[in-house]
Amino acid sequence: MPYMSDIGHQNPNIELYENSFYVLTIHFHYTIVWHDHWKIIIKYYYLMDRQISQEEQKSARIKKISYWVIGFIITAIIFWAYQKLLTRSVDFKDVYTATIELGDMDQTLTASGTVIPAYESVINAPVVTEITKIHLTNGAEVVPGSKILELDQEFTRLEYDKLNDELSLRKNNIDKLKLLYDKELRELDLKNQIKGLEINEMDAQLKSQIRLKNVGGAAEEDIEKVKLKLSIMAIEKKMLENELTYRKSHNVVEKQNLGLEYEIQVKRLAELKRKLSETTVHSDTKGVITWINENIGKTVQIGEPLVRIADLQNYRVEAVTSDRNSEKLKPGTQVRVRINNQDLFGTITHTLPTVENNTIKFHIALEDAANKLLRPNLKTDVYIITDKKSQVKKLKIGPAINGAPTQDMFVVQNGTAKKVSVNKGIINSQYVEILDRLQVGDQIIISDTKNFDHLSQFEIKK
Repeated sequence: MPYMSDIGHQNPNIELYENSFYVLTIHFHYTIVWHDHWKIIIKYYYLMDRQISQEEQKSARIKKISYWVIGFIITAIIFWAYQKLLTRSVDFKDVYTATIELGDMDQTLTASGTVIPAYESVINAPVVTEITKIHLTNGAEVVPGSKILELDQEFTRLEYDKLNDELSLRKNNIDKLKLLYDKELRELDLKNQIKGLEINEMDAQLKSQIRLKNVGGAAEEDIEKVKLKLSIMAIEKKMLENELTYRKSHNVVEKQNLGLEYEIQVKRLAELKRKLSETTVHSDTKGVITWINENIGKTVQIGEPLVRIADLQNYRVEAVTSDRNSEKLKPGTQVRVRINNQDLFGTITHTLPTVENNTIKFHIALEDAANKLLRPNLKTDVYIITDKKSQVKKLKIGPAINGAPTQDMFVVQNGTAKKVSVNKGIINSQYVEILDRLQVGDQIIISDTKNFDHLSQFEIKK
């Protein structure tokens, strides 16, 4: 048999390509003529040595991938069938069961809560001043009267002394005005008395003129002049009486005003004296300092917080839930707060009006606000009670229980788990209400049963 290079030389129609890809396919044909063997072999190589086209290479790759995909699908089907054969029975230790109970149940909405002190006292700066000294730091326990920090008193002391001097001056002025008012009243009263005496004197003159006229010693004109003077004097006396009455009333009001102004000044002085005493900051309650302004030398404004003191004897809960539950968050709504698998009961006091990140906050007042489980900033689970039922069939929650109103459950009877379609009622974090098909005392598988969903029943081996 010749070599490939020989063939290329013997047949000019055969071209050999260097570094090209060739395939050699061997076929045996029964029509070979043995006496012409050399020619047949040359023809064989001429027909079978050829370069593979791109289309053929692509077809080969597609076939190869198809073989792998088909092999994977077949393997998966075999594995699935094998698993199904194995899950027709299960050991009792591999499943968890719960018994249908009869009892009270409530429906709840979930929320998360944080324990905070029920009362927090905030001490603010009484005046514009500076922090000069700090006696206690954050976390220190305090009792009423404990000295916490000191503020600069110089400016407040000067203002107090100035106001005290002004008050003394005001008091002297008030006394002086009162004396003046009394003097004016006495003078008006004396003028009124004098006018009365003058009227009496004029009346005597009138009577004397009338007697003289009767004896012919006085003229009618003289009598008329006396009468006119008497009338004028009577009007003047009435004016004095009116002025006296007005002055008496006016002086009473003025004295009251002076008294009020003095009282206001006294109160301002007392307020400033109180603020002066508050420049030494003392605790007004028993608790723990949760925050303190420790910036010595910093100027603080009136009303700026200096210290926060929390009462660690009593607590409340600040909770947050989805804003979709906002209609259920009414004051007085009962809640359960779970701490270390123990429930504390309370009620919603109020809801914050703002919504942040699709959540809403509300505060809870606890029935046992001094419970030993409570700690500041402790995270808790909160359950808002929206419905209650008495003496219902209930089942503990497990992985097998979903939120659908109807679902399939497996009831264990005589070593066999049988599938039953069950209608459910209210649900909470611990129990689900069973409406039908199951009875009190029935044993239900509550562990994950997805491997048995295709079966109507299976055996439980003990």
